Amino acid sequence: MTVAKITVRSESLCAGGTVGFYEHQSEALGLMARFAVFVPPQASAQNTVPVVHVLAGLTCSEETFFIKAHALDEAARLGVALVATDTSPRGAGVPGEADDWDFGVGAGFYLDATQGPWSQHYRMGRYITQELPALTEAHFPLDGTRRGIMGHSMGGHGALVHGLRAPQMWRSVSAFAPICHPSVVPWGQKAFTGYLGPDPQAWRAHDAVCLLEDGYRHPNPILVDQGMVDKFLERELQPWHLRSAAEKAGQSLILREQQGYDHSYWFVQSFAPEHIRHHAALLKAGA
Repeated sequence: MTVAKITVRSESLCAGGTVGFYEHQSEALGLMARFAVFVPPQASAQNTVPVVHVLAGLTCSEETFFIKAHALDEAARLGVALVATDTSPRGAGVPGEADDWDFGVGAGFYLDATQGPWSQHYRMGRYITQELPALTEAHFPLDGTRRGIMGHSMGGHGALVHGLRAPQMWRSVSAFAPICHPSVVPWGQKAFTGYLGPDPQAWRAHDAVCLLEDGYRHPNPILVDQGMVDKFLERELQPWHLRSAAEKAGQSLILREQQGYDHSYWFVQSFAPEHIRHHAALLKAGA
């Protein structure tokens, strides 16, 4: 896959580093795509810095985490870069793609659709695992051997799945209120049926609980925070499935139940610095 040119939408000084918003013609998506990068101040004195990719939730975009999570100060202090992607292709023109907030635009679920008409452009899986890392590491001082992944809600699902499927690529993993077992909840069943077809066996490679059941492991502890007054907790998130699967698999999982917190970015920003520290410790270990 060729490395594309990027267009700068905006760049600003932030916490001594640079936060920028960019766009490019995506080969994976076949459309223009947007992303964001925070480069910490340490990059000016180092060849490269560790990087954490951030996946946002339903209806969000590449701007959401950078603006709402208040994580850039801690990333700057620890010398960790951040890369944020959009949550779906934009402008695919699939009939009905903007009809529902939990499927289609803003709801790509970080997978490659196999079912038409979605399969032509809805290929966020290869975008975040192939094209975006190659693109950002070609244009910014990012160390591709020290790469982590984190996310919120749908993005938490994506972080868990991609972290388990490719631990050699993603050395650290964390999530806020992830959709832990999408195969058994309405959000996941709707998305998987539309993008992957009706056979639940085709869904297993995109479900963190199923991956643990099928032998996938990450060598490092996975950090998950879950607000206990989250309105989606019982119906859509169901973290108890992840805990049970991790215990049976011998996967190290730090699942923290945060009393009184909901699903919002007030919750995310309350614990985002701790997640940055989790990634920094693992990505800098042995460096």
